[in-house]
Amino acid sequence: MIDEATRTELEAAAFRRLLAHLDSRKDVQNIDLMNLAGFCRNCLSKWYAAAADERGHSLSQDEAREIVYGMPYAEWKAKHQI
Repeated sequence: MIDEATRTELEAAAFRRLLAHLDSRKDVQNIDLMNLAGFCRNCLSKWYAAAADERGHSLSQDEAREIVYGMPYAEWKAKHQI
């Protein structure tokens, strides 16, 4: 069994790896993710903002999207959304 701090570190590392993977697959549209996996980049950003809120941190939806998309959402959308 692993301790709570190690678990949190591993979860954070896995999340960062997921973000890096999604960043490397800009060709995969959110609708594709929703249809196949039941979640998308927007879902991740909403979950991120909700987690911040639950812990008493102020994080707007736009700020959370920028974390998930690696750039402002409007910019990502203009560059990569079909």
